[in-house]
Formats: sequence, structure tokens, C-alpha cells
Amino acid sequence: MLGTRSILPIAAVLTLTLGAGTPALHAQQTGPVLDGSPPPEWPQSITRDDRGRATVRAIRLDAPLTLDGRLDEAVYSDYAPFGDFVQVVPDAGSPATERTDVWVMFDDENIYVTCRCFDTAPPEEWVVNELRRDTPGNRNNEHFGVMFDTFYDRRSGVMFYANPLGARSDYSVVDEGNSNTDWNPVWDVVGGEFDGGWVVEMEIPFKSLRYVSGDDQLWGFQIRRSIRHKNEWTYLNPVPTSMAGPQGLNKVSVGGTLVGLELPSAGNNLELKPYAIGGLTTNRLVDPAVSNDVTGDIGLDLKYGLTANLTADVTVNTDFAQVEVDEQQVNLTRFSLFFPEKREFFLEGRGTFDFGQGGSGSFFGRGGGGGFSRGGGDRPTLFYSRRIGLDRGEVVPIRAGGRVTGKVGPFSVGAVNIQTGDIEETGIESTNYSVVRVKRDILTRSAVGALFTNRSVAVDGGGSSQSYGLDASFGFGDNFEMGGYWARTETPTLGGDDTSWQAALNYSGDTYGVTASHLSIGEAFNPEVGFLRRSDFDKSSGSLRFSPRPASISWIRKLTWQGNLDYFEDGAGRMESRRQSGRFSVEMESADQLSFTRTRDFDRLDVPFEVATDLAVPRGRYTFTNNRLWFRAGEQRRLSGSVSYQWGAYYHGELKSLSLSQGRLVVTNQFSLEPGVSLNLIDLPEGDSDQTVFRLRSDYAFSPRMFASALVQYNTATDYLSSNVRFRWEYAPGSELFVVWTDDRDTGFGGTGLRTRALAIKLTRLLRY
Repeated sequence: MLGTRSILPIAAVLTLTLGAGTPALHAQQTGPVLDGSPPPEWPQSITRDDRGRATVRAIRLDAPLTLDGRLDEAVYSDYAPFGDFVQVVPDAGSPATERTDVWVMFDDENIYVTCRCFDTAPPEEWVVNELRRDTPGNRNNEHFGVMFDTFYDRRSGVMFYANPLGARSDYSVVDEGNSNTDWNPVWDVVGGEFDGGWVVEMEIPFKSLRYVSGDDQLWGFQIRRSIRHKNEWTYLNPVPTSMAGPQGLNKVSVGGTLVGLELPSAGNNLELKPYAIGGLTTNRLVDPAVSNDVTGDIGLDLKYGLTANLTADVTVNTDFAQVEVDEQQVNLTRFSLFFPEKREFFLEGRGTFDFGQGGSGSFFGRGGGGGFSRGGGDRPTLFYSRRIGLDRGEVVPIRAGGRVTGKVGPFSVGAVNIQTGDIEETGIESTNYSVVRVKRDILTRSAVGALFTNRSVAVDGGGSSQSYGLDASFGFGDNFEMGGYWARTETPTLGGDDTSWQAALNYSGDTYGVTASHLSIGEAFNPEVGFLRRSDFDKSSGSLRFSPRPASISWIRKLTWQGNLDYFEDGAGRMESRRQSGRFSVEMESADQLSFTRTRDFDRLDVPFEVATDLAVPRGRYTFTNNRLWFRAGEQRRLSGSVSYQWGAYYHGELKSLSLSQGRLVVTNQFSLEPGVSLNLIDLPEGDSDQTVFRLRSDYAFSPRMFASALVQYNTATDYLSSNVRFRWEYAPGSELFVVWTDDRDTGFGGTGLRTRALAIKLTRLLRY
């Protein structure tokens, strides 16, 4: 049996009882049978303030907890469960409809979170069909999750959640911004079922977390349970109705408080992760062509805790062979496409480097972005990590790199330095990339900061280039934010206006929403370690939203009416583009959604716009209107996804588009198919064009730690057929084996056939000291 010790002022229990409708456990349940009334010797270990936020204590264990999904250790009978979770949807503020018991415990090495989730529905009605790690499917299963704000700054947190099968997900949030789902700490989880519900036991090593050492430390704390078959989301601490759904866990500022922790020293942890890789490569696009060339290499990633709050990462001879290929996109605009970052080294800690985003991560306007992988809209991204190690689709070797991220008092700091090699055949020079980010917390939900980037060899080779800027965001209450940024670039070969700035405000209440912003980008603004979709313009934007929740219509959860306006002027003050749109949408209690959007565009073309090979829209002024009908089947269904149909004018012609995105068919709990298609038929007086991408991803999970996936894509515009097959096995915590096969072919009439092909086998080993 697991040992425990008497409760001290600094050590007690967090146990939560969720909701109403509590069934008694059947005799075969291995844990204690509870009737909801703790005996007198059980201490009351949870209190709430006048806003309903909980303060709870944790159990100190004398021996490690055994993860087996049985809950038969003494701690589960010696300490009482508590709770009173509340719904955020469908009935905001009401008690949860199902009961959940939760315990939080710790020993010298780990913090443990255990839940016992009762459910009055039979198991065949539960939504439990995902085994893979870090997938949207897990979020749309029955699941239980926890958030820790380990620095108790009410701004940033780390999140862990799992379903009854033991499929786990984790992510981090900085300043209540976008989720970094590519944060992959070492931790363990086991799920299980009993007659009347299911359980989850989590074990999170302290070495996987950053925190302040010592006794009596305070952590921010939130718990979420999804009762997905009811489309019900419940939380320990109440969250704003505007955060209805899973995103309430990201609202760190409304979390409760976890007390009683006796934390081990957090500094100077060392992790080494060496790798070895070998494979075969065929490339018929180079001269001379390469056929079944045998390759092999070794490298090392290192992580070291400089202090309790600062972590250094070093990478030597970096390899990204295990990364899935990009999903192909169809571009019907005259501006560049944005592809997300997928390489692990650049994804970890990316939130620290977000610039000009604000607390919500997006209030600076639709289509914005920042940091490592987000962006692609009209607002520029000062640091876009795909500029490092990739050049016009060609992989550039990364010789070595380092990163430091963390907090120093009220300051969030980040620094990156990467050295890439050269490629003589294509004239790519060895280049050094540097990025420095500093951000200062002020007030409750506000911050000011600065960002600097440097590229030692400019894109045209004429010296170095730099970007630098200042940004600020201010949050007031739960729903109102405002902020802005100013940035400048220095490129040796460019002259003129090299600045960019933006001011924005956003009110995002549940029933009403308002946004307004102004964005300016000069003709010489050129962030060469960033991403710029278009330049030399001023953009004014605004939107109004009304989204009531009609109580009189039982099958409708929410109705939304929204109007948007984007107005562009070029550097000479002439109108260049304008977009006016109106949208009506219905969110149903079943989680299905339906919307209709009507858009009216004006676009001035000073040069012809090439829509496809040998097909262009002439210079001129164009006004055109189109419509879009969109439906999304609730993601908890075995068959889910979004289908849209767009029709109407396109410049001086017509456009018809049909798309299927985020499609998923759950064949079994282990096997799923994810189809996708973007079919676009363009009819212009100058000619016709068919631009279509077909995509099919299949996934098979052998266990929560082992899976295989395949991605097949076909692009009708290029007649390219590509395939990418990946096998991943986490054979020990943090240690992995990858087998990756890629194949790219030109299938068009007179095409070259095979273009490139590669097989790679990669082995990593995590060593923790």
C-alpha cells in the first residue's frame, strides 16, 4: 500500500466532486465506495472566494504512486474527494451534470493528478476513440485536464489532459495567448474504466516543469472535464462565458490556487538527447542526379536549467528528418502563402517570441500572427523561424544553435542564435541568425516589450539585415484589450519608408464583439528573418458582432451575426483594396455549426495577376461579389469535418470552390482516416483553370506511445503526387525511434516521373541528470 503521512499546515489534499446525479460505485470498483459525505476525520481542504475561485491543498506522499488505473492505494480512502465544478456550456454557472472526484498529490520527484469520473450514460455512448498523443481528436473525446501556473503570475501556464484510453496531450500558453501544442514534456498517464465511469492517473515529473523552489509555494490551478457526449464543458473555477468550450483552460487569470507544495530544487537540471540517423536518398532534380545514396549522421540536443526560471537549449548538427511534410495549399490571391513551422527545436518556447499579439494572441486583427509559427495575415511576422534552415524549399544544414528562455522577475526573456552552413551548388552562404526578445509584465493582464532580429548575410548578399520593434498590450477585465506595436527594418539595398506600426482594440464579450485596428507598412519594410505577405499599404479594419444564446430554441446553442470591413490604401493614398463581408452562423447543441457569408471585394491591379500558368487577370479595377456556405459536423462524431461551397464572381469571371477540411473518419479506436480536398474551378474570359489539391492522411495507433501515419497528396496544377509515411515509437520516456519514407513524383503528361525519394531511420535517447 502507498504510504501517506498526517496532514501538516503545508500539506493536504485537493479532491474535487463534480456536479449532481451521483451514482454509487459498484462492488467491483477497486477504490473506496463513497456516498458523498466524508467522515469527520477527513479535513476540509478546499475553500472558495467570493468569485468562486478555489484554494486547495495537495497531499504529501511518502512513496511514489503506482499508475494502474485501479485507485486501490490507501490515499484514495484516507483523503476525501471535493468539488463543485461548474458548467461554462451549455448552462453557464450551473453545476456539472456528472460527478468527478479528483486528488492532487506529490512526492520528492513528481506531482500526481488523479480523477474518478462518473458518467450515468452507458459506455457505448461515451466519445472515446483516440490513442495518439497531441491530436485534436483527444480534445474532442471525454477527457480530464489540469492547468498549472507554476510562477503564479496569472498569465502563463502549462496544460495536461488525457482520455480514458490513456491518450495524452499537453501544451503551454504564454500571456493567455495562442496554445503551443508542440511543447512535449516527459510525463506519464494511465486510463481505466469502472462500472459507472472512468479514471485517469497522471504523473508529471518536477524536472519537466519550471517553478520557484521551496516550501509553501503557490501555483495557479485550474481543472477541466469534458463530458463530450453531452457537449458539456465544466471547470473547477468559473470561466467567462466568452471562453465557452476547451479554451477556458487557457484563461490562466481566472484560475484558483494550489498550496501546500514542498518543491525540490528546480535549477541545474540537465537533459542530453543524442541522435543517430541513417538512410537512402534519391534526387533526380540535381545535376548529377543522386540514386539510393547512403547517408548517416549523428547530433545532439542539450537542455540545461541555468536557474529555476531560465533554461538553455543547445543543438548541434540538427536534423529534422522525422518532421511531416507540408500540406499543399491552393493560392487564389496575389500574395504569398504562409506555411506553419513543424520542427521541434523551433516550436518549443515559441510563445516567448510572439510580437505584437496581445493577451488573446489575435486581437490585433484578423489574419495577424507572430512568433515561431503563427502568422500569414496582413500584419508582418518579425520572427518566422522557417527562414532558418530552409531556402526556397531547399534544406540548408544547421550546424549549431542555442536558445535561452524563461523569466527574470517580471521580465520574460528569450534569445536564439543559429548558425547555418553553406551550399556551394546553389550559392547559399553560411549565415548566422540572432533573435532577442524581452517583455515586461505590468498591471494585471498587460505587458510591454521589445524584439530584435539579425541576419548576418542579407537575402541579396549585400551585408547584414536587422529588424527591431516595440510592442504593448493592455487587458482590462475579461473581455477588453488594446495595444499596438512599432517596428523598423534595415536592409542595405532598400531605401524609403522602412517602418511598420499598428494600433488595435478588441472587445470580445460572449453576446457582443467589437474590433478596430489600423495597420501601416512602408514600401521598404523588409523583415528578412520574418514573413511579409504584402507591403506599402495602410489598412483600416473593423468588425461588429452580435451572438445571443436563445433559451427558447432548445436545439440552438448560439446565433451569430457579424459584419467586417477591411480598407486598403497604397503608399500614395489611393484605394487599393476593400472587402466588406457579412456572416450569419448557427451553433447547435449537438456541436454542429452552419454559416452563410456574403463578401463584396474591390481590387485594383496595377500589373496583371497570374492566376495560373498562361492565365492572368489584366490590369484594371474590379468589383465582385461571392457567397460561401459552410457546415461543420461536431468533432466528437466518428465522422466529422468542415464542408464549404463558394460561388460567385471572381474579378471579371466566375469561381466555384468546394472544400473538405479537418475531415476525420474514426474506423476503430486505433485507426482513422483524414480526407481533405480543395476544388477550385476558375472561369475567366481569357481561359479556364482547375486548381485542386486532394489529400488523405491515415493514422494507426498501436498504443499511446507508438503510431504510424501516412499522408498522400495530389495537386492538379502541377500534377505532383507526394507521399509521406512515418512510424514513431516512444520506447522510453522522451526517447524515440522514427522510420520515415517520402516520395515525390511528377505524374503529368510528359512528366519526369520520380523526382525525389528518401528513407530515414532515426533513433534518439533522452538522458536526464
